[in-house]
Amino acid sequence: MQSPFRPLLKPFLPLAALLLLILPLLTGCQDQAPEPSATDAPRWVKTAPLSASSAHTLSLTGVLRARYETPLAFRVSGQIATRHVDAGQRVNQGEVLFTLDPSDLEESLAAARAELAAAEAALDVAEADLSRDRKLLEKGYLSRQAFERAELGVRENRTRREAASARVTQARNALEHASLRAEADGVLIDVSGEPGQVVGVGQAVARLAQEGPREVEVNFPARSRPPQTGELLVGERRIPLTRREVAGAADPASRTWRARYRLEAPLEERSLGDVVQTRFTLPDATAQARFQVPVAALDERGEGPRLWQVVEGEAQPLPVTLEQVTREHAWVSGDGLEAGQAVISLGTHLLTAGMAVRPLDAKEAP
Repeated sequence: MQSPFRPLLKPFLPLAALLLLILPLLTGCQDQAPEPSATDAPRWVKTAPLSASSAHTLSLTGVLRARYETPLAFRVSGQIATRHVDAGQRVNQGEVLFTLDPSDLEESLAAARAELAAAEAALDVAEADLSRDRKLLEKGYLSRQAFERAELGVRENRTRREAASARVTQARNALEHASLRAEADGVLIDVSGEPGQVVGVGQAVARLAQEGPREVEVNFPARSRPPQTGELLVGERRIPLTRREVAGAADPASRTWRARYRLEAPLEERSLGDVVQTRFTLPDATAQARFQVPVAALDERGEGPRLWQVVEGEAQPLPVTLEQVTREHAWVSGDGLEAGQAVISLGTHLLTAGMAVRPLDAKEAP
């Protein structure tokens, strides 16, 4: 007897047969091992050789400074009432820059004057008593001991008057010091005081660059002691520099020596604070081997300047000291550097210590 469901199953038979054929193929694909990822292979890197630089000159940037840069501050404390100047303004000696609220200082002067008046009145009374006691002593109505006591009273009151007079002078001077004046002709390179600000004695509110000689401040690498002479490069001009002072110790943060050089010729076309180019000839004792590399080979990610080299198929960092840098090249020095040594010259900001790398060679490149 024919099943009633047979006509319904006819359309599904070819589909079931197709599934039975595909299932073994899928199972076989799952058993195959995954192919290695392209990221597991060593990365191709471009390298460049170190070029030795035989020059014993050192080019550094400096900042143009005044010989005398004086912080300006009040000699008395108080609240700033007025401000008459701005940064960059040229001022003359004696010109008023700031004033303080004089209310408290005027009261102090009034109190000192009242104290002086009281001391003078007490002295007048003591001198009058002494005059009467002298007449009594001459007539024998007063003992020598009492007269000497009157003399000491006059001397004591005279001393009090002198002290009160000195306090009046101090209060008068304090009131005059409520106006801060320029100590010399020059330019204000910094102004920090503002009206309403309460300042203490000696707290700087401005900095005055006095008229006169100009200098260049230069920071030298820790391994290079600042030489005695150098030159300032201004276009085609060469202005001689003479060392005036050197910091007593290297800066602990930047590991550099701060030096000040005096300009031996006037420089009118530059302003204070301008960045200038300097050049120095290093003595033979301090001359260091320097190497030129492409600027892209430098890696500075908060750990100091460094280069990268390929060691047994891995990228390894090489700390260096940066001597000079231009738009295309950099000059470095350091231990372990040799002329012709290959360093990675591109993409150094993507490298990590121990990363598998492979120098890019035209014959091996795909």
